[in-house]
This record gives sequence, C-alpha cells and structure tokens, in this order.
Amino acid sequence: MAEAKESFGDWIEEMLQSIHRQGYRAPDIRRVYIPKPGKQEQRPLGVPCVADRALQRSVTQVLSAIYEQDFLPCSFGGRPGRGAHHALATLYERIAGSKVEWILEADLKNFFGSLSHDWILQFVEHRVKDPRLISLIRRWLKANILEGEELHPNEKGTPQGGSVSVLLSNLYLHYVLDLWFERVVKPRLQGEAYLVRYIDDFVMCFQYRADALRVQQVLSKRLGKFNLTLEPTKTRLVEFGRFAQRHASKHGRKRPETIYFLGFTLYCTRNLKGNFRIGMRTERSRLRRTLMRLQDLMRRMRHLPVKEQMDNLNVLLRGHYAYFGIAGNFRALQTVYRAVERYWHKMLCSRSWKGAIRWTVFQRIKTQFPLLRPRLYLPYRELQAIAML
Repeated sequence: MAEAKESFGDWIEEMLQSIHRQGYRAPDIRRVYIPKPGKQEQRPLGVPCVADRALQRSVTQVLSAIYEQDFLPCSFGGRPGRGAHHALATLYERIAGSKVEWILEADLKNFFGSLSHDWILQFVEHRVKDPRLISLIRRWLKANILEGEELHPNEKGTPQGGSVSVLLSNLYLHYVLDLWFERVVKPRLQGEAYLVRYIDDFVMCFQYRADALRVQQVLSKRLGKFNLTLEPTKTRLVEFGRFAQRHASKHGRKRPETIYFLGFTLYCTRNLKGNFRIGMRTERSRLRRTLMRLQDLMRRMRHLPVKEQMDNLNVLLRGHYAYFGIAGNFRALQTVYRAVERYWHKMLCSRSWKGAIRWTVFQRIKTQFPLLRPRLYLPYRELQAIAML
C-alpha cells in the first residue's frame, strides 16, 4: 500500500490513458479462502492489487451516484446511509405495522459465484452509455483468478472482495428481484406484500398464504432465468405475525415458528400490555461464533499485560454490542458479557503463580481494568425511527 502511494505519479497517468483508449487490462485477482462462519466450507475471496482496488473504488462511487436514483426502498445492502439495522427495522415495521401473516425466507446458493456476466453487462447498459465504463466492468468480470500458482479463467460470477462486486451484485438483484416483485408480482396479489433485501439476503412478507404460495412457486423459475438457484434447505414459508400464536395452538405447537434474518432470530411475543410485539435475539450460530472468537482471543493474548487484555476484549465487545445491541436482545448481550468474565477469570487463574484467583480479587482487577457493560444501541423508539427514514 505504501509503495503504491509513493509511486502514484508513475502509474496513474498510464492507467488513465489505458482507460480512455479502452485498453486497460485488469490484473489477475489473487484468490484466498476464509472459513465460513459455523461451517466446514470455505468462502472464496478475490483480492485485487492496490492500484486496481483504487480504480474500482472510484468507478463504484460514480456508478453508485447513478443507481441510487433507481434502487428501490426495499434494498439496503451496499448503499450509502443504509445498513443491516435499517433492513431489520424495516422488516420489524412491516410485520408489526401491516397485515403480514406469512414470511417467505429465501437463501441463494453460491450467489456471487453464479452471476452471469452477460446479464450484468446488459443491466449496466440500461443506464450507462459510456463505452469506457462498460469496457472496465467487462475486464474486471473476466479477470483471471490466481489460485496459488495456477491461473484460471473467470467465466461467471464476480469475486467477493472488490468494491465494485458489491454494487454489481446489488444491481443484479435490483433487476432480477426488486423490480419484478414491485411491478409484476404485487399488482397480481390479493393482499399486502413486502420485500426486504440486504444484498443477497431477503425475505418476502405476505398477508395471505395463497399469495405466498403463488410467489414461492414462480420465484425459482424467475431466479433460474438469471442463473440463480434457491437453497432448498434454507427456503421455507413460515406463519408469522399477530395471529400466529392463536394458529400455533390450533396446530398443537406451544409457540409460533421463528424466522432468521441478518444474524437475528425474530419471534412472536407480547409487550407488558399484552399487545403483539416482535422479539429479536442473537441467532444461536452467531452467538456460538462470538464465544469461539472470544476463546481464541484469550488463548492468543494470555501472556499480554492485563491492560492490553482489557483493551482487546473491549474492542470485541464494542463491535458485538454495536451490531447486536438491538431492542429486546439485552439478555443475549449479557450472555456474552458473562462469558467474557468467566473466560478472563479462568485465563488469569491459569497464568497465576498462586493458582486460582479468588473472585473478590478478580472483581478488584475488573474495577481497575473495566470491561464494557452491555448496552442497547437501538432501543424500540430508535428502531421505529430508523424504519421511517
């Protein structure tokens, strides 16, 4: 990175000239693998070189300014001023404030690796007429993949890791899913229907079961036309809403089924006045992943000074609270906090010359080097306010 900044004047002019004459050659993309959270599989990432990354960032800003005029309110991922909390707040408001009784959860199989280059370029050409930008995007899509010492051609998909990949994937589903749902599907349904999408994670909300079944039947055909496939084990129709509790007892269940979205489990509950409310808690696999990260962090820093240990733990806790500190999830935050306390105490005991450290002594250590206490960053009032933005 530092070398690229120092030699900026040497390579930028040649790069700009190659772009203008449509002769820019996208460098090979180095592929690395990271473990998928909670799975034995690995996720492939494409790592572009520094100069190419800077160019991708610039092009992404230009394209984002264009497509922000087109993207629909149901889309949240990869957009400025919109994030996962906005998607969760909108889904909360759609279910709690509308006549929603059925939720279609959908999961796309190998989304980034399945995108059709031809369709991407067709979608881009709807709004972008500059042949230089089209040529750049084509060359990025077709850039060879460097895996170890072997070079592979890239015939489909867009590598995760480049900034332009997020925008192109968002654009892909804008045409394939968002516009189709708003302009083709909703006018043909009997009741209310809503879509909430965060890049390739999306749920569809329906008032009537018949509408949900109709859409579920045609969704696979629609996605298949554009080389996309639903993961059958993660795609399901769930009764969820203010009347779900009554219907669950009729079917012999104690409580309604839950739904999963962006790392949270959403469930039906009631507030202190007895009115319907949606509860949100950290999904079990995400909670397990956080605890495993904590244990790994403890092992790596057990010989550091106590002050540095506290700083490292608070960095992890701050990030966890900032994302999962949402209304109704305080108990899950406390679970993480208590686990940190327990692991930290155990680690300090294991490195102590005197063996076990009494809990009173550990409490004095915590007073001097305090851990961040659980905090809700998004209480119900702010959750509802975000949904209105």
